[in-house]
Amino acid sequence: MAYDEGLAHRLGDALGGLPGMGSKKMFGGIAFLWHGNMLVGVIGDDLIARVGPEAQEDALTQPGARVFDFTGRPMKGWVIVDGAAVSEDEALEDWIARAREFVEALPPK
Repeated sequence: MAYDEGLAHRLGDALGGLPGMGSKKMFGGIAFLWHGNMLVGVIGDDLIARVGPEAQEDALTQPGARVFDFTGRPMKGWVIVDGAAVSEDEALEDWIARAREFVEALPPK
């Protein structure tokens, strides 16, 4: 499965200055890991964001967001955001901030 390389590039640019940031091909797309913990990624044309179980309900009320149900079993604490909903940098940065809020509290791997 191909993924939106433009969206991946935008994520890489936005996250490149964070120490401990890396990327890895996963799920047929690309995931960005912060200190070894998955933060955000791209699958197909869509953004995936790890917002945490406590913030998932609120995240799902945002434009373009839906449950991350990649394998037929919803992943708690994750959402998929339609690529069109993050076409503007401000929207993409908001999703990155939501994910960072959860992931920065996790211990490094």
